[in-house]
Amino acid sequence: MFTKGDKVSVLDEAIDGVVVSVKEKEVTIETVDGFMMTFLANELLKLSDSSNLMHAIQKINTDTIIKEKEIPKARSFVKERKNRHEIPAPEFDLHIEKLVPNKRGMSNYDILTLQSETAKRHIEFAIRNRIPKIVFIHGVGEGVLKAELDFLLGRYETITFQDGNYQKYGQGATEVFIKQNSQ
Repeated sequence: MFTKGDKVSVLDEAIDGVVVSVKEKEVTIETVDGFMMTFLANELLKLSDSSNLMHAIQKINTDTIIKEKEIPKARSFVKERKNRHEIPAPEFDLHIEKLVPNKRGMSNYDILTLQSETAKRHIEFAIRNRIPKIVFIHGVGEGVLKAELDFLLGRYETITFQDGNYQKYGQGATEVFIKQNSQ
């Protein structure tokens, strides 16, 4: 159980030391103060070497640490894959500042009507020109424009829509997919 050089502590006394010799059940230790004492094996407790800093450092496998540092870390986000020949979907910003040079004098109703009509014009254009996907940027705000846009898009049978790519637009965009008839 004990071997020469083991660090030990006496169970019922405040004595620590190093094992000098072991004879059957008797263990002779040299205390921290330099005294030689003999105890029964069941009176001693083996101390771990983790308190010895040099011993702990020697246990570290530097090869595995070097390999871990060489392996590039995986990115925490998934980048949207794009085909080189793929044409990006047209994006239409419905913020009122992008639609008119000056909104002074416009009521909230006027603003929402203009935004809805603009979205409807773009949808009709995409359907006529067989554009498979468009993106409306509406912003987050109170959700009034998004609700109006959802209502408008729900009126078309050939259209499906979903929230836009979160990484690219945050929560303020809607992607619109237009199903094409095979005519």
